[in-house]
Amino acid sequence: MSYSSATSDNKPINYLNKDFSDFKDALINMAQIYYPDTVNDFSEGSPGTMFIEMASYIGDVLSFYTDAQVQETFLQYAQERENLYSLAYTLGYIPAVTNPSAVELEIFQQIPAKNDGSPDYDYALRLRRNSTFKPNNNSGTEFLIQNDVNFAFSSSFDTTEETIYSTVGTQPDYFLLKKKVKAISAELKTETFSIQGAERFKTLSLDDTKIIGIQSIIDSEGNEYTEVPYLAQETIFEEVPNTEVNDPELKQYNNQVPYLLRTKKVAKRFVTRFRSDKKMEIHFGAGATSGDDTTIIPNPDNIGLGIKDGRSLLDKAYDPSNFLFTKAYGDVPSNTTLTVTYLRGGGIAANANANVINRVGTVIVVPTKGNLNNTVLNAAIDSIACNNPSPAIGGGQGDSAQDIKLNAIANFSAQKRTVTKEDYIFRALSIPPQLGAIAKAYIAQDTQISLDTNKRISNPNALNLYTLGYDYNSKLTTLPYAAKVNLATYLEQYRMLTDSINIKEASIINFKIEFDISVKTGFSNDQVLLNSISSLQNFFNTNNWQINEPINIGDVNSLLYTINGLKTVNNVIFTNLFGENSGYSKFKYNFDAATRNGTIYPSLDPSIFELKYPNTDIIGRITN
Repeated sequence: MSYSSATSDNKPINYLNKDFSDFKDALINMAQIYYPDTVNDFSEGSPGTMFIEMASYIGDVLSFYTDAQVQETFLQYAQERENLYSLAYTLGYIPAVTNPSAVELEIFQQIPAKNDGSPDYDYALRLRRNSTFKPNNNSGTEFLIQNDVNFAFSSSFDTTEETIYSTVGTQPDYFLLKKKVKAISAELKTETFSIQGAERFKTLSLDDTKIIGIQSIIDSEGNEYTEVPYLAQETIFEEVPNTEVNDPELKQYNNQVPYLLRTKKVAKRFVTRFRSDKKMEIHFGAGATSGDDTTIIPNPDNIGLGIKDGRSLLDKAYDPSNFLFTKAYGDVPSNTTLTVTYLRGGGIAANANANVINRVGTVIVVPTKGNLNNTVLNAAIDSIACNNPSPAIGGGQGDSAQDIKLNAIANFSAQKRTVTKEDYIFRALSIPPQLGAIAKAYIAQDTQISLDTNKRISNPNALNLYTLGYDYNSKLTTLPYAAKVNLATYLEQYRMLTDSINIKEASIINFKIEFDISVKTGFSNDQVLLNSISSLQNFFNTNNWQINEPINIGDVNSLLYTINGLKTVNNVIFTNLFGENSGYSKFKYNFDAATRNGTIYPSLDPSIFELKYPNTDIIGRITN
């Protein structure tokens, strides 16, 4: 490749000059070679030097802007915030202009006791989402809960803790109920827009620089617009209550799975984009209610209708979400008033210390029963209290330029399709708990028994997704049928067309552990033994174990030797516990046969080891 050329009279031109000095030196050199008699004074004050420096200045400026414009087209090197935002949206990442702090709140309520001394859950309340709580320092920060808090409902993922609050003699008088719920530092704001005639790709702007996200957009006729990642997406997930009306078959599981997952087509939709000045724009489609794409079923007559040049080609790329090429992308509002409700807040000031969020703000209370005593009901409402045992953290000023670059690249790599085994596992674990709390997930290639060799062979056309959930006591159990239906609905939107997924149940293998230790002189036997048992309880905590993970006995010995005062570990024995009548799994397992070189392996069919009752199933002894 040549970086120089010659003019018609053989004067060479060099294209490698980039800055002022290079241009000046090249021009002086050209003048000395080709115009020795015309220009021979190149001192700082000569007219010739002035014209050469002016030309060098222009070349330097043009070279700078050319480099800068090319640089701004690459995400890794872009500096202008407006370009960073545009490139991030191109890769599917939405930059954050503010970061709210997050905290887990403990919310309390008192309920009266019945005549027999049991708690009267008729007076258990439901706190609706968007209820707020405040710190006691009058900082102005509000913490908003994004899910309902139902004191009358209790499950493994949403436990209602119950304690006696007061007594009359020996008889309980009031009970204290406690729920845990996540909250963010945010407040609800509302802005209205009067919309006249239909306008293609209508854009609204919210004049606020600390917007977390849109809560809802509702027009004056009561129609709700749904936020989607991009306007061509017409299908969303919808959570509906698990009731007799919505699904008579799955209603029996509503104590474990209170909501069902459905897919829903939305004609009224919008997308949001932040500008470089941190203000939000809301973009609508270009369609009309009478001609919405979502109401048209694809057929040979309308596929490709609206192609720009009118020709339907075999190699044309068709988007299933917009197969008509009408560019409707959903309804556009017209002749109505839009009410936009959004969340604002965040920032460093939104962080809070532990045990300071104990003031009740605006709570939306709904009784769970009717025909109640108003005096007792009002007392129950007045008893609502809250606290944050851990600090509220995470508040910040939004994404920096470097954050946008790194997050956009990561978001582009983290596709919304399930391709690898890990994709399926994380998709399964990410399903919201109200749709069925999935505690463990593991995926493996399906196998079948060969009729010829009577051996297992791989089935390349199917994958087995093994799952487990939690019961009311946070112990491993099989998933209810409704949770599996929700999981299948959820995965259907992401799975590859050629993937066939079988949702199965992993086996649970319960066990106990016995060990003998000796203690160093000068240390308390009881204290060393208690510390040893506590370490094993933490080590075998179910949250730390995955399906098909083996037990390394050497790791257990190494853990015990870290206990201060422990001298020797003389014996560590694992024993299988089984029998549903005894409170354990139904699966019997031969630990001796499954042990190889100091490692206890799980079964061929995916299973998980669970120390179900750590307070009784760890037995330690002191030996001399």
